[in-house]
Amino acid sequence: MACRNIHAATVFAFLFGMASVGGLIAATLIPQWRITRLITFNKNAKNVTINDGLWVKCVRLDGSTACLVYDKEWYSTLDQLDLRVLQFALPISILIAVFALMLCFIGMCNTAFGPEVPNFNLAKCLVNSAGCHLVAALLYLLAGALSITPSIWVIFHTADLSKTFGPLFSPDISVYLAIGSAGGMLLTSCLLFLWYCACKALPSPFWQPLYSPPASVYSYPAHSYVSPRYSSRSRLSTIEIDIPVVTQVP
Repeated sequence: MACRNIHAATVFAFLFGMASVGGLIAATLIPQWRITRLITFNKNAKNVTINDGLWVKCVRLDGSTACLVYDKEWYSTLDQLDLRVLQFALPISILIAVFALMLCFIGMCNTAFGPEVPNFNLAKCLVNSAGCHLVAALLYLLAGALSITPSIWVIFHTADLSKTFGPLFSPDISVYLAIGSAGGMLLTSCLLFLWYCACKALPSPFWQPLYSPPASVYSYPAHSYVSPRYSSRSRLSTIEIDIPVVTQVP
């Protein structure tokens, strides 16, 4: 098995990463991070629900879906430290994850559409597919850690607010969506790391190529292409993985 082949592991990692990035973008934009319920005992008045987001704030009356007050300047006047941290952490995490997703896509495209016999005159410009997946795994790990930590902090900070001021506060859907998306990024990172470390023949079909190219040796007047042997003990050199060996034909 060659690491230049496309495997089920890398395909699933790309799909998980794309879903995680989409979920994190949605969690960042949805103005439902913390709910504050103001209960009145006046029978002629209605209870009020306040939805705190990262960028806007919405005040609703119970039984109504429209915002009675829609504060578009909430992002600049936000005085809650946990949400303020998320204003910086989540966009940075999204940018890192998008870059990791692009690296996965480049590595897969180079594997699928790259020539079997690379042009050695352009060796400096060759794309290292395994290297792309390895760097993407590191970036996914960073993005997941950067987004899941402040998201979990929101849950604990909301619990502290409820203990201090009464059971008026509760985390909303964006918190759990962000945690799930961050967990998906960490899963994607682990999947790519496992693929990179297990780049050898294994009994599980999950690590096998999605297609089986014909095993052949390309002969040319001056050179012959020989597939390199992959060491199960050496995982540090990506040259051993992606750059073939050229031997002189007598």
